[in-house]
Amino acid sequence: MGVLERVFKVHERGSSYVREARGGLATFFTMAYILVLNPIILGGAKDKFGHVLNHTQLVTSTAVVAGVMTLIMGVGGNLPLAIAAGLGLNGVVAFTLAPTMSWPDAMGLVVLEGLGICLLVVTGLRQKIMDAIPLALKKAIGVGIGLFIAFIGLVDAGFVGKGAGTPVTLGAGGTLKGWPMFVFCIGVLLTLCLLVRKVPGGLLISIVGTTVLAIVVNKIATVPDEAWGTIAPKVPHGIVAHPDFGLLGKFSLFGGFHHAGVMTAIVFVFTLILADFFDAMGTIIGISGEAGLLDEEGRLPSIGRVLFIDGLAASAGGAGSASSNTCFVESAAGVGEGARTGLANIVTGALLFLAAFLTPVLTIVPSQAAAPALVAVGFLMMTQAKDINWDDWEIAVPAFLTIALMPFTYSITNGIGAGFILFCVLKVVLGKARDVNWLMWIVALFFVVYFALDPIKQALGIE
Repeated sequence: MGVLERVFKVHERGSSYVREARGGLATFFTMAYILVLNPIILGGAKDKFGHVLNHTQLVTSTAVVAGVMTLIMGVGGNLPLAIAAGLGLNGVVAFTLAPTMSWPDAMGLVVLEGLGICLLVVTGLRQKIMDAIPLALKKAIGVGIGLFIAFIGLVDAGFVGKGAGTPVTLGAGGTLKGWPMFVFCIGVLLTLCLLVRKVPGGLLISIVGTTVLAIVVNKIATVPDEAWGTIAPKVPHGIVAHPDFGLLGKFSLFGGFHHAGVMTAIVFVFTLILADFFDAMGTIIGISGEAGLLDEEGRLPSIGRVLFIDGLAASAGGAGSASSNTCFVESAAGVGEGARTGLANIVTGALLFLAAFLTPVLTIVPSQAAAPALVAVGFLMMTQAKDINWDDWEIAVPAFLTIALMPFTYSITNGIGAGFILFCVLKVVLGKARDVNWLMWIVALFFVVYFALDPIKQALGIE
């Protein structure tokens, strides 16, 4: 215990070993869906030559890379920030990169993306950019992420769906149907009741309890597997599954430049860097703020190591053919359980690694059982809104846009980008352009390019 205290400073941060273990478990169960979803996304696409990645190998690579990098973040960064294949980033790899090159070529560009992020960290630019962001915008990022993950939970559970005449609606077609929805609603009520009563381990209790309910309901009611979404809750027939490490190391560093063209490959790498950079930045700020680990200026001490590990995770994801790995916003579930140190990551990372061998046991949690925890954590992160001065419109308006666009566009990056651009524009309008840090101007300009990427590609003749 003395060694653990020296390494992780558990008691110094006001936590306990039980809380860290509980937080690590909660984080794992809320992010375990990535072990199913990432292989589905990557395995459902073909590269330029019609090749498809093996599903079993994708499960193994997804679990192994996530497990190893989460452990490294725990020891090296001492933060309860789990790492796994980034949703959205894997979609870019599967449906934008792969159709123009081979899978090894696409994964090679992901490796280059991670190396580019590491270079930004080594030169100090990434930390300087984070320090240049006003505190109110950092708080807004945390609030926006809270709404975003709550929305993710509602959508994944099927409580919110696409409407016939509206962008979104209640359930499917405006009504709540089916036993899976019943399980989710019971799970939300259970989770929020435990949260309000401040029951230790409330999120984890709700996940486990709702999973048991889902298994019972699925057995009695004979619910079709597709009604549950990506994971149907069933008692596993076995315990151990044989892992297949065939995709590890299958990447070509510069092959994409040959098959897709130099300019196209550069644009792809730039897009990945920009999306990963600010998704991770938003997650780090949001989760660290919720854990109370930021200083008075909203900065995270020793953030250089954290940012470097995140960049390294992106490269590791490419090297393992698991797509770009990054800090996972579902880590908020662990923080909600009291996790404050990297010790929670040791638990999460170990489970992720073991998942490559124990997939039948560790992937029986349906989204209807995990999503209630995301809704509850969304509330917890939303409380940071009280630290924003809503009477000061020149900062409140960009903060609002940052918060609103994350759930409404299903992207952390879009919210941050729009907020940054509007912040700089309003400062110019108010004659306060000199008050804006020069790095904020550069970042805002990059975001202008990011949002205008399609017309830029058209102007350059890139399809």
